[in-house]
Amino acid sequence: MSKLSKSLLGVSLISVLGLAGCTSLGTSNKSTASTDKSKPITVVFYPNESAKSFDGSRTALKKSIEKVTGKTVKLQTTTDYNVAIQAIASGKAQIAYMGANGYIQANHISKDVQPFAAQSDADGGLKNASYNSYLMVQQKDANKYQSNGKYGIKNIKGKKMSYVSNSSTSGFLVPTAEITREFKVKDTDTLTQNGKFFSKVLYGGSHQGSAVNLLKGDVDVAAFDDTDLMPYLKVSKGSWTKLGSTFEVKSNAEAPFGNLKGKKVVNIAMMPVQQGPWVYNTKALSKDDQAKITKEFTSKSFADNKEIFSAPNAKTPKLFPKTSAKSQLVKVNDKWYAPTHKLVGY
Repeated sequence: MSKLSKSLLGVSLISVLGLAGCTSLGTSNKSTASTDKSKPITVVFYPNESAKSFDGSRTALKKSIEKVTGKTVKLQTTTDYNVAIQAIASGKAQIAYMGANGYIQANHISKDVQPFAAQSDADGGLKNASYNSYLMVQQKDANKYQSNGKYGIKNIKGKKMSYVSNSSTSGFLVPTAEITREFKVKDTDTLTQNGKFFSKVLYGGSHQGSAVNLLKGDVDVAAFDDTDLMPYLKVSKGSWTKLGSTFEVKSNAEAPFGNLKGKKVVNIAMMPVQQGPWVYNTKALSKDDQAKITKEFTSKSFADNKEIFSAPNAKTPKLFPKTSAKSQLVKVNDKWYAPTHKLVGY
């Protein structure tokens, strides 16, 4: 993580995200993939999107890809970020939905991994295409993190901390950048070691897992995002976009939240994160299939698929919760992820 340590110092994610909207898009890499019609296409998902609550969305995606390519599609769910990263980097999977950090790690392993689509902002473009990363605490402890009526992270040092995975953008990279900025941490490795900055450090393995670590009381502070927790948490006070809001586990929440219904958490820090990309391995997937899938994923009919995109404030969010009727997937490439490249350090 030494490169990460150097890169994070003095970096403001809000300012670098501002650069993202001004970045021009380029062309995709050439493909040397086989055009064998009998070869299935494998789509790999992070642990977050492997959750049971997204079964319907994954099935709908499978049908969409099969429709435009004429090929059988296999869905690979995972319980570890690195499994997904290695699968797409090696070409064992041809398509993946990833966070920005995981994509950059996969791209660092193999330049054949390239992004082709990401969720838009409320206007249907890329200027403000971001979601939220949070640092949360249990509601009963929230007052400990207030100063002059405002929530903040000044009192998190020495607490027990949960991240998602060190490959997670919103569950690790962005929160550690915020902590580094706030406390002027010189060695970011200390943020991951027991007894250093935090008394204890855990990893949830997924955003859901990190939230469960907090709700069960195994940690005092946890990092996770809004998108992956919307199927399980509802707003009790405030909103998903307001600091100091209270969130409660839904009465119909599925595993792993079944025994945690009614428990509440409060966000004491909120940071914007670049939307994660859909990527393909340009060597493992034919250029023809790349073009067909990109066209399908960025089409109006795809954005209107209610199994993939859920309406704003829907009771049961799908894989992509819409922030407006204009929400859709839009074309992106590696240049758009320059701000996150800078945070990662390559």
